[in-house]
Amino acid sequence: MIDAQKLSKRYGLPRLFILVRHAESTANLAGVINSDPEHPIALTPAGRRQARQLGAQLANLEIDLAVGTRFLRTQQTLELALRGRSIPLLIEPGFDEVRAGDCEGAAMSTYWSWKERHDPSERFPRGESINQALLRYAGALQRLVARPETVVVLVIHEFGLRHIAGAAGGLSLFPRPAPHNAAPYLFGELALRRASDRLEALVHSDRAERLPARRAPAKPPVAEDIMAQIRAGR
Repeated sequence: MIDAQKLSKRYGLPRLFILVRHAESTANLAGVINSDPEHPIALTPAGRRQARQLGAQLANLEIDLAVGTRFLRTQQTLELALRGRSIPLLIEPGFDEVRAGDCEGAAMSTYWSWKERHDPSERFPRGESINQALLRYAGALQRLVARPETVVVLVIHEFGLRHIAGAAGGLSLFPRPAPHNAAPYLFGELALRRASDRLEALVHSDRAERLPARRAPAKPPVAEDIMAQIRAGR
């Protein structure tokens, strides 16, 4: 079996990672949260058209691997974009949407309101924290770049794509409101390695900032009495 990663290193061929936000889903259209893969949310008719347009953009590119999350909307995007092509599919739970727990099914405004009022280290009720999600993405990126494939298409979610792109480049590629659905964004291997390192560093620095400052141990009373006597010249 040919090891594409070894060949690319030997001959100086760059690896290419195409990151895509899934096509428009019914949850996007309704403006509600779907963070549980057990609640399947399909693409809208517009989203299906977006996915087919993505396929047209990728048609002349040799792709070694397609990667999606456990969410139906990422898998449908890949299925429509790569229809008729024999490309292996990998489901990587590490790239799943932030687990918003009790916010599942609520309006997006509920999610944003909760997020603005809480520290990134705090978990959504019966969910995970933003920091936990970022560490999850960092680990998933490490696993992805360790694989041998040279050209990879990865379909993920808005939050993950925004933070990975920001960490890769040191700033956000996307102004508000969000990266476009089913639009391809290109990254090299070094960029994804950098993103993984920076996501981990971001979480660890956040933890360090929240640690209470260490206080110097109090001097025993006897020592304080002795120092006072010395200063008084006794």
